[in-house]
Amino acid sequence: MKTSYKLFSIFTLLALVALAFATPARAFDGRTGDVVEIKEDEVIEDDVYVTATEFTLNGTVKGDLVVFGETIVINGTVEGDLIAAGQSVTINGKVTDDARIAGAALTVSKTAFIGGDIIAAGASLENEKDSTVKGDVVVGAGQALLDGKIGDDVLAGTGSLELNGEIGGDVKAEVGDPEEGGPPMSMFFPQSGISFPSIKPGFNVGKDAKIAGNLEYTQSKDVKIPAGVVVGKTTRNEPVVDPEKVVVPPTPAEKAITWTFDLLRTIVTWIIFGLLLGWLVPLFMKSLMDKMKSQPAASFGWGVVAYAAFFFVLLLILVVIIVGGVLFGFLTLGSMSGTIVWVGILAIFALILGFVLITVFLTKIVVAWLSGKLILSRIKPELAEHKVWPLVLGVVIVALLVALPFVGWLFKWLAMFLGLGALWICGREAWQARKAVAVTT
Repeated sequence: MKTSYKLFSIFTLLALVALAFATPARAFDGRTGDVVEIKEDEVIEDDVYVTATEFTLNGTVKGDLVVFGETIVINGTVEGDLIAAGQSVTINGKVTDDARIAGAALTVSKTAFIGGDIIAAGASLENEKDSTVKGDVVVGAGQALLDGKIGDDVLAGTGSLELNGEIGGDVKAEVGDPEEGGPPMSMFFPQSGISFPSIKPGFNVGKDAKIAGNLEYTQSKDVKIPAGVVVGKTTRNEPVVDPEKVVVPPTPAEKAITWTFDLLRTIVTWIIFGLLLGWLVPLFMKSLMDKMKSQPAASFGWGVVAYAAFFFVLLLILVVIIVGGVLFGFLTLGSMSGTIVWVGILAIFALILGFVLITVFLTKIVVAWLSGKLILSRIKPELAEHKVWPLVLGVVIVALLVALPFVGWLFKWLAMFLGLGALWICGREAWQARKAVAVTT
């Protein structure tokens, strides 16, 4: 359903609720319970207010009937207004004045008589054949099927609308396009057991329909109107499209410009981070490049291991949080349980942040720097050990390879695994060296 239909439905529903609470203050009969029934021989002289899971009116209400529940069935007579909201609202009897109804499935059956207007908001509205509405029908819903007799005008904002009945006034409808049709309404309420009418997507007018006034509808395509159905004038309006919500695919030139700017942004970012790392931790960066150069296969293999280990550690921390929180909570050590949870959450956040920084920046920069050194050592050896030019050359080459369409992802993963593996090997050797010093001391 388009945004305008949704807004129309919400507005109508809010108006319905507002009108419900705006009923003039006077004597009334209030009833509540799981199952509430006003029996056939019961006549209530006042207004009636009901809240129930299931409500059935078989008798007569001389005033207004206001009812909120899950299943609402009106078999009797309401001599005032009917205001009803529920999962399903079914009118089989007589409402002398207006009916304001809201719910998933709204049904005005073939035996129903509405002396005034119907204002309806919900998922589905059905006016069955031989039903009578003396006034207007105003509906905002996912779908509406109007097969009965309507004395005055119809104003509809729906995803699907089908007209087969007799309408004494004008019809003004804003309806979704047939191409936008979704699954049947019953799929949205699988456990409710509610029956919904089957309506074709879009706007449909049957050959037996009669519209005494004008027909004005809004849809992107013309609708085939059977001859003789509309007495007045038929007008189709183009849907009003918000320019801000129209997604225009970029042109090839725009794609090229975006790709170029993204590439330049990546190159500048990597160079800045690389220079910063080379200034802060030059020995660490040199060690990573040496490991990658001397053990490329081992670096790639350990990179795959490191990538898998990251997710294993995340899962382990999560299990510790859950088990620790439950255990200490069971032992009524609430503060200890809370500490474990918060420390675990902070550890996960720090681990993810570090992993992102390493895989997005560090691994690419190390691979780029080493690539620049290797290339310059063959072209111009005196520049191979320069603090800037190997990095700049390598970053430009690696950034270009990573940004290539279709195959860029391959270079990206290769650089990430090589960098992760070199980092893993350096970390493992540093750990082993530290253990050896601890043993000797």
